[in-house]
Formats: sequence, structure tokens, C-alpha cells
Amino acid sequence: MKLIIATIKPFKLEEVREAVSKIGISGMMVSEVKGFGAQSGHTETYRGAEYTVNFVPKIKLEIAVKDEMAEQVVEAISNAARTGKIGDGKVFVLELEKALRVRTGETDEEAL
Repeated sequence: MKLIIATIKPFKLEEVREAVSKIGISGMMVSEVKGFGAQSGHTETYRGAEYTVNFVPKIKLEIAVKDEMAEQVVEAISNAARTGKIGDGKVFVLELEKALRVRTGETDEEAL
């Protein structure tokens, strides 16, 4: 099993959700996060004072999948989230050692 962690621009969430749903993914966890990378921050003006915003709002997705689905999911996320501009995000794929569905006690792939 694999755990796919992706950070994307907030306005791309619905497109990414639709893309992964089309390939059979039935669930994901979504969090609002802030971070910085190549995009860095930006300056804003608030009540006449200019200040630097160092952390940029992003959406973090976490999706647990069977090994054979991982590459398809990464491709779907990448295609749906891409704008071609800096700050499109990142996708990480990690080994998932164990999964448990609390309600039924199912484990590993059956729990996904």
C-alpha cells in the first residue's frame, strides 16, 4: 500500500477531487495548510501598513491506495492541479505499513 501526500493550490481542490474520483478513488483526507517553497511569500497591505506574508495557503491531500493504483493517482493529481505557474504544489508517495478500518476491524488493503 502507498500513502500519497499532495499539496495543491486551494482553487484546484474540486478539479483534483473529480480527477481521482474518475479513476476509482473513493476517499481522501483534506487539510488547509500553509507553507513556503520556491513560491516564497508575498507582500500585502493591511490598514495602510505593508507586511510580508511568508506562508502561502495550500491544500494538503492524503490518499491511501493499493500499490498498483499509486502511479495513476499521482498522474491524476498532477494533471488536475497543474497551472504551469510557480506554486502548483508537490506530490509525495510513501510506503504505508498498516491500515485499519475502525468500524469493522478490516486491515490493510481491505480497509482502504
